[in-house]
Amino acid sequence: MTLEDGVPRPVVVITDTEELDPEPGVRLLTDAGWEVRVAGSRDPAAIAAAAQDADALIVGYARVDAALLDRLPKVRMLATMSAGHDMIDTAEAARRGLWVANLPDSATEDVAVHALAQALALIRRLPQADALVRGGGWSEDFAELPRRASELSLGLVGFGRIARTLARIAAPLFGRVLAYDPHATDGTAGVEHVDLPTLIAEADVLSLHTPSTPQTKGMVNGPLLARMRPGSILVNVSRGDLIDPGALLAALDSGHLAGAALDVFPTEPPAADDRLRSHPRLLLSPHSAFLTDASLRAYATEPARNVIAWWTTGRPHTPVVTPDATATAQGALA
Repeated sequence: MTLEDGVPRPVVVITDTEELDPEPGVRLLTDAGWEVRVAGSRDPAAIAAAAQDADALIVGYARVDAALLDRLPKVRMLATMSAGHDMIDTAEAARRGLWVANLPDSATEDVAVHALAQALALIRRLPQADALVRGGGWSEDFAELPRRASELSLGLVGFGRIARTLARIAAPLFGRVLAYDPHATDGTAGVEHVDLPTLIAEADVLSLHTPSTPQTKGMVNGPLLARMRPGSILVNVSRGDLIDPGALLAALDSGHLAGAALDVFPTEPPAADDRLRSHPRLLLSPHSAFLTDASLRAYATEPARNVIAWWTTGRPHTPVVTPDATATAQGALA
């Protein structure tokens, strides 16, 4: 901690930045009177060494659990650089009276557009068309004809911000848009809310937009894939562990699925010899659905704005854990 005019400056530590340039956020925090340190690591020991006297953490992919928080007695605010916050033990944070804030909208449009682009590429069989031309073939050599999008149904598993944006931009292209989400059934125009069995049975394109929880991990398994329409398509821009990779590969091998698009994987990056890397019916991207010039700016600046708002007003802009007075008092005594 440093002193400015005899007044201690609050301290924030940025854990890991990966491909992100943290400088725009660092400037905002410094101008607001913060001392900023960049640990540049997911290693708990490195984070603890940098943040022993920190008031707040800005977190990339680093795991923040009880063991790490035990080593950070002053931290009262955790701000993620993403919409997801599963890297933080939110139950433990709430028990200790800590704030947790995420970035719910920084890449909503980008991920929705990416999912739509992947779906349309598979519907139009663009990867196969590209390979055909590069291999010396032409249109008469198509093994499988593309389908007309307006005759197909798009099914959304989960109906949060990204899925709602996808529904809005995809509705003019598809014959039907179906959605299943037991926690969100708002009346978005053109969207039919159905139960999960109906969605699985009637979607030609199934797009996943649900978080990873004990209930959703591995939900796309052999029995679920078998209930999908023959020749249907699967898109996953959500979490890699939602899908059983062995079951997916079997469905692609048999031709039951015409194709699948993955932006996320059970292990990232997948091993060089992982069949997910080489299957001809898979369209892959390197966990980049969120990635645009605009989203990278937001990932640097918006966590900083959450930290500054919490320090100056007592509340971040986009909290996902709000400590109650009892927990906060207990945390202060811990």
